[in-house]
Amino acid sequence: MTTIRGKLYGIGVGPGDPELIPLKAVRILGRVDMVFAAASSKNTYSMAVDIAKHHIPENTPIIKLPFPMTQDKVETERAWRENAQTIISHVDAGKQAAFITLGDPMTYSTYGYVLKSILAIRPDLPIETVPGITSYQACASRLNTPLVEGEESLLITSGVKGGDRLRNTSPKPENIVFLKAYRNAADISLALEENDMIGNSVGISCCSLPQEEIIRDVRAFKDRKPGYWTIIIAKQTP
Repeated sequence: MTTIRGKLYGIGVGPGDPELIPLKAVRILGRVDMVFAAASSKNTYSMAVDIAKHHIPENTPIIKLPFPMTQDKVETERAWRENAQTIISHVDAGKQAAFITLGDPMTYSTYGYVLKSILAIRPDLPIETVPGITSYQACASRLNTPLVEGEESLLITSGVKGGDRLRNTSPKPENIVFLKAYRNAADISLALEENDMIGNSVGISCCSLPQEEIIRDVRAFKDRKPGYWTIIIAKQTP
């Protein structure tokens, strides 16, 4: 008797536009037995599901895994382990499962943390990760602005600690992308001014979505906080 072996697919659904999902991801979503997605422990909303729903058959179960929005490392790691165990149990039962996540699965992604937990528990679990288009790639395309050229460097960093990563980097990169910029956009703007990059910087909120907003002068963030899905791209002034 042949044992049916399950498999997990990690799938990046891109920055927001459903047409920016890779063809391979669409094919996999059309045939898996179930789809997992991350959601806040306070509600069941998942932007990744909103993006991918047109590519998921109506009869495919979608399981939203709760993740707490907290800085408590113990609680966060417990959620990673528990959700990893949930996924493992379904795959061990022979299910073909997909875990969908925004952007690219290996770039500032919840999937990355869950993946590490899964591999720590079951390093032999069959897993295939499908890359996705990142938010900063989509933003650069929207602006028709190359992210990097020639021998230039590119720093991709979190904006959670404001502009300190730029302040503390030496030599300074020719190009920098601040992801998760919404909470500390004012300090990021200040750091860009300090490094003479403010005149060649742009903020984008909700890139590729109907509510997209392009902020040509990021100094505006000193007076107002941007939306949650905000990125700042800056270049050294020629």
